[in-house]
Amino acid sequence: MKQPSRQARWERRTQVPLLVLAVAFAVAYAVPIVAPDAGEGVHRACTHAEWAVWAAFAVDYLVRLGLAADRRVFVRTHWLDLAAVVLPLVQPLRLLRLVATLMLVGRRARMAPQVRLTTYVAGAVVGLLMFGSLAVLSVERDAPRGNIKNLGDAVWWSFTTMTTVGYGDHSPTTGLGRLIAVGLMLSGIALLGVVTANIAAWFIARFERDDQVERMQLAVLRELQDEVRALRGEVARLRGGDGDGDGGGADDGSGPGAMPAQAAAGAPPSCAGQAGVTSPTP
Repeated sequence: MKQPSRQARWERRTQVPLLVLAVAFAVAYAVPIVAPDAGEGVHRACTHAEWAVWAAFAVDYLVRLGLAADRRVFVRTHWLDLAAVVLPLVQPLRLLRLVATLMLVGRRARMAPQVRLTTYVAGAVVGLLMFGSLAVLSVERDAPRGNIKNLGDAVWWSFTTMTTVGYGDHSPTTGLGRLIAVGLMLSGIALLGVVTANIAAWFIARFERDDQVERMQLAVLRELQDEVRALRGEVARLRGGDGDGDGGGADDGSGPGAMPAQAAAGAPPSCAGQAGVTSPTP
């Protein structure tokens, strides 16, 4: 049995801690937006927590790079992870740290074999709704012509945007808010396609199982029909052999088992002769 590599063992061990850190990042990101009137210490602590989570993912990337058998292949096949780690350093915005963390969590979750497609899609929907609402609220709340002023409006806008309904009662007015809207629209279309494909694949698999069962039943019926035909042929052959033996004995009346015609008629010869003679009249 092939032993897993050191990189695979590291990814398996750090999966749960990194997911916990991602949840902590979500809380640290949401608190300043939901409670803007919180103290300066709370905002500072949340900012430090966001950078700590990002640093943990950066360390994870560096460790996986060091454990990789071929580092060039690792960088080439994990370029999205590298971009997510480097992006916040180029322009350290909170929204970029959000995007980077989501990208890294998504990459690690897809590597996990126990994460099923349905769970991943459901988590992606909830995550996009939550982070999309918080992100658009953070950039639109203080906009001069903005109409998304509270969390309820932001969540409603995220729902209508992800489902590509777009009622128009709430819409972003800033450039960054519209950029977030484009991302939510594309993500909603992609997730809808994944859900539709998953449902279609389920129906196709179900129909294929039914067809396979039906084919197996037809094969069994054909085997039974072949056996019945073989038995009928065997019975007909046996009957034909018995009929030939009986006919040969009936044509030849001199066989050892043959009986005279008179005996077969049931009357003895003497009785037949007496029946033809009349007695004299006295």
